[in-house]
Amino acid sequence: MRPEDLLRHPLPTQTPKLTLGCSLLDRLLGGGIPCYTITEIVAESGTGKTQLSLQLLLAAQLPVSRGGLSASSLYLHSEFPFPFRRLHQLSLFYKTDLPHDPLERIFVQTLQSADHLLDLLPRLDFLLPKLNIKLIIIDSVAALFRGEFENTPLELKRRSSMFFKISSKLRFYSHKFGLAVVLTNQVVDVMQSSDNLRIGNSAFFCSSGRRVCAALGLSWANCVNTRLFMWREEERVGEDCESFERMQTRRFIRVVFAPHLPDSSCEFVIRREGVLGCIDDNGQRK
Repeated sequence: MRPEDLLRHPLPTQTPKLTLGCSLLDRLLGGGIPCYTITEIVAESGTGKTQLSLQLLLAAQLPVSRGGLSASSLYLHSEFPFPFRRLHQLSLFYKTDLPHDPLERIFVQTLQSADHLLDLLPRLDFLLPKLNIKLIIIDSVAALFRGEFENTPLELKRRSSMFFKISSKLRFYSHKFGLAVVLTNQVVDVMQSSDNLRIGNSAFFCSSGRRVCAALGLSWANCVNTRLFMWREEERVGEDCESFERMQTRRFIRVVFAPHLPDSSCEFVIRREGVLGCIDDNGQRK
């Protein structure tokens, strides 16, 4: 977007936000997922990033008065198979709030590669207004680049160029049509040398006892506006009658960086009805 475009189409004074379907998670994000920007959800497999993505597809159809966008959604997925059974299960909890079948307002497209995504993006200029789409989810962006590029300076430069082409096009559409854009990303293990000098990205996190960082590196981190990190912790809760340890999995979500939010976190659980934040005995976010 050029400066003269901002003068002709100034940004709204109050950014519309999409509810996550849970008031506690909305509070963590200052009201929800902001439109006109790119939000990234980083997590290892099985933590809940796809679950939250499916929940957003349904929440987008809610009226604005309920935190939704009163609009359809586009789900571009590169992780197979598509979780239709879970989406259908979640949709049952939204049917009473909507005058239509929630599944009718969700458009799904598979992605085979980063080049496939680049070929698809120009078509959205026509499809987004025609289908009243206000939310785009790509799950996951890391899978599009897995194994496609060699570890050479020329290939890494070409990969970075594709990062900026994809993100700039998504950002252009988010401003032009008032979209919320959500991308999921995977994690990679953080490597350390023998003298404790870590190699790789400057920020690392812990999940399931592993030291991890967001995939795709610093070049990609500069392409998103907000980064959320979800992680798991295994906690011992006792022993059963045969002296086997009983463990429970706790899940958390953290704001890593955002132009409008502090670094904060919240525990959440995944229930039949969706992803829900947790509160402690004092009514505060855990």
